[in-house]
Amino acid sequence: MFAAIVVGTDGSDTAGEAVRQAVELARTAAARLHVVTAYEPVSSAPVRSDAWHAPSHAEWALRRRDDVEAMLEAAAAIAREAGVGVAVYARQGDPADAVLDVAEEQHADLIVVGHKGTTGAKRFLLGTVPNRVSHHAPCSVLIVRTR
Repeated sequence: MFAAIVVGTDGSDTAGEAVRQAVELARTAAARLHVVTAYEPVSSAPVRSDAWHAPSHAEWALRRRDDVEAMLEAAAAIAREAGVGVAVYARQGDPADAVLDVAEEQHADLIVVGHKGTTGAKRFLLGTVPNRVSHHAPCSVLIVRTR
């Protein structure tokens, strides 16, 4: 069924649920899990002051590399605890591109991403990571919806 599953995370609760569901799918299918996050390199001084005022959709860009590594390790620990083989990828740049690149490189059978449900006009705006991933993925995509 699935041999390689890619899951994107940004450390949010929504991404955490996507990771948990991806781990369970990987465990059930005896698949290898590939956990991906994106970041932009910034010095630690601006991160601490700017992150406080950043809009939630841009917080991924305000993480230091060591914070990114810790986030990936936390996700990998969940997979290892479930007996799932896991690899982690910290990629510089756009989150959707990072997920798509790893999916192509690893010949993924499935991509799992989280999405917080939206209502009203916001649901019609393009550009969200799940939307971009679903439109450009080289494989099937599971969008885990949270509230």
